[in-house]
Amino acid sequence: MNLRKYLVLLGVSVFAPTGDSLLSYGMKQVGNISLHHPAELLLAIANPWVGLGIVLLLGFFASYMTALSWADLTYVLPASSLGYVLLALIARFILHEQVSVTRWLGILLVSSGVGFVTAGPERTRRNNRSQQVEVSQ
Repeated sequence: MNLRKYLVLLGVSVFAPTGDSLLSYGMKQVGNISLHHPAELLLAIANPWVGLGIVLLLGFFASYMTALSWADLTYVLPASSLGYVLLALIARFILHEQVSVTRWLGILLVSSGVGFVTAGPERTRRNNRSQQVEVSQ
């Protein structure tokens, strides 16, 4: 894997938790909104933290789509789970949320699985027969 691919996976792993954290912070400032009042939703987007969170999540989707263009979903999705660790750290130390021991253990368990996934190839090879079956369906 080259440096560009590592940067794309880093983008996937960083943009999502950072964007989600900014959305959470901004929505705590905005307060409760309802889907029955679309104007409230538009006003929430005007909050700078919510807006920046949306921009970072768009960066996540761009990175995610790029990664999926050269790697299997079963490689990209687990590799992006490192974002769970970053999200928990942001939630605990910046947003001052309580993260239970059980959640930390779950995050550790999911993240440790990344090692198994990244040890394999980023794209699986298909034989001609399986490609013919997929095309005919």
